[in-house]
Amino acid sequence: MVERSDEAPLLFWAEGPAVSAPPPAAEPGSSSSGGRRLGGGWSAAPWDGEGPAEAAGPPRAEAEEDQIVAVFVVTFDPRTGNMVEWCLPQDIDLEGVEFKSMASGSHKIQSDFIYFRKGLCFGLACFANMPVESELERGARMKSVGILSPSYTLLYRYMHFLENQVRHQLEMPGHYSHLEAFYDDKKGVLPDSKGTPSSQQPVHWLPSIHRYMYPEMKITHPAGCMSQFIKFFGEQILVLWKFALLRKRILIFSPPPVGVVCYRVYCCCCLANVSLPGLGGTVPESKPFFYVNVADIEMLETEVSYVACTTEKIFEQKRDLYDVYVDNQNVKTHHEHLQPLLKINNADKEKYRRLNDQRQMLMYSQEVGEDCSSCEEDLFILFFMEQNNRIFQTLMEVSASQDKTLTADHARGMGLDPQGDRSFLMDLLEVYGIDVMLVIDNPCCT
Repeated sequence: MVERSDEAPLLFWAEGPAVSAPPPAAEPGSSSSGGRRLGGGWSAAPWDGEGPAEAAGPPRAEAEEDQIVAVFVVTFDPRTGNMVEWCLPQDIDLEGVEFKSMASGSHKIQSDFIYFRKGLCFGLACFANMPVESELERGARMKSVGILSPSYTLLYRYMHFLENQVRHQLEMPGHYSHLEAFYDDKKGVLPDSKGTPSSQQPVHWLPSIHRYMYPEMKITHPAGCMSQFIKFFGEQILVLWKFALLRKRILIFSPPPVGVVCYRVYCCCCLANVSLPGLGGTVPESKPFFYVNVADIEMLETEVSYVACTTEKIFEQKRDLYDVYVDNQNVKTHHEHLQPLLKINNADKEKYRRLNDQRQMLMYSQEVGEDCSSCEEDLFILFFMEQNNRIFQTLMEVSASQDKTLTADHARGMGLDPQGDRSFLMDLLEVYGIDVMLVIDNPCCT
């Protein structure tokens, strides 16, 4: 079985608002195929109007319009710090992008890629650091080339192009013709600032696994990122799962490079997927904000639920901004009532064992050629979605019953530990507003 890299491009969710792209004539040879693609893309050669070379894969249900609303170059100036060197369109608001697209501490590494959120838009930037014989630049030239879109449905397609372009900018500063041609070909139009009601609707983070199962939602994922996530956190993913399901504010710290940490943000959000209809209309969304820095503090102060990552250690001291702080494999919370959720109980260990057993069975079936259609990422997401569905299906059934009593047998039927998960269940009922009476004895009170 071929080992897949964790540094594959992050692929896509479906989000709003949509962008209406200008209606150019269809270009011959342009590709609309999707799926899991590594490599390919645009080189630093002049833009010829052709799409990226796509690896063979299943055809997409429908062609997607390009939705790039901005392209920009950020540079590090030894005298003034990070600054936007060039952008299109010239009148777009890019305040803060110079810090989002060049993570704090990046001067210590040669290259990186960063996903981030800017208002209602999402961004992808590729960073590179090149040594130069220049006293003015203090021996190093650092730049990022990035794009913004109201959706990150298409961002992965441009990873290779951005990687090539940042190298091009380092070697030939000030030459933007390739970026100009790219933007002219791919630009979308943002809705009017007043917006229609639909353009102001919140983003929904409920992915589907197969388009034929949930055609209105789209998702695929970076090849191998789920596998790396499981290997990195081990049993701690069950702790993260509970916090994600409770819609807590989760902040992940790591020194650069930050690209792989953006995948951990993505994976954390996948832990909370629920496909039952009509659940949690008033529940806060679990939003992947990807990379954040000190410039985002004011925005984070207003959020009630998010998952994000940072390279800035100062965030650890700002406890009012997060509920859960993740430093490497160390998951911690300063909220006393959440402390019990940090403990791995027997039910958690059993879930982790089952997940690994299913992974081993899948890997074996792939090695012997019996299963070429399934992948580890699908297994991972479906495992937690089915677990979540079982919990909420039970809770809704009990809520609809006459006595509304949730017992230890119900907890075991949901795959939970009646005692070890008691506080988790209590928080779950409160967060989702489920009218159920919990009668599981608390061993601390007996």
